[in-house]
Amino acid sequence: MTTSPTPEHRPEPDLSNPVHLLAFGLGSGCAPRAPGTVGTLVAVLLYLPLSRLDLAWYLLLLALAVLVGIWICDRTSRDLGVHDHGGIVWDEFAGFWLTMVAAPSGWEWIVLGFVLFRLFDIWKPWPIGYLDRRVGGGLGIMLDDLAAGGFAWLLMQFIHAMF
Repeated sequence: MTTSPTPEHRPEPDLSNPVHLLAFGLGSGCAPRAPGTVGTLVAVLLYLPLSRLDLAWYLLLLALAVLVGIWICDRTSRDLGVHDHGGIVWDEFAGFWLTMVAAPSGWEWIVLGFVLFRLFDIWKPWPIGYLDRRVGGGLGIMLDDLAAGGFAWLLMQFIHAMF
């Protein structure tokens, strides 16, 4: 597994390549600062129409996003020669969408989901950090964000149940 180079030495994606375009969150991962946060903001925008789907369809699309994500993140990572390039944000898309499974409606819940997901994704408490360090390839890129999304989902559902 290669280490990530400094931001000023990271290879650039080819956004004309549909795989890179998706992995880089439709270009949001090219943000010069906080690409994970910018990518999650784009995931919020895409969540708005997804939130209107029946739960079964939402879960099906989420599963598809995860499966496709493993492949596109792995492929892009290999193309760039960098494991988990900071600009690869498809994992943030999937992690946020997992956070929002069966979320209550309303902007306050979207904001809470965003904040909780970003906190868990950045903080990486056990086992998220462990997964991030130990699992390679596309699965590794996706898995820590899915774990962060799962933790955020649990906490958000708990908050909803309490209030």
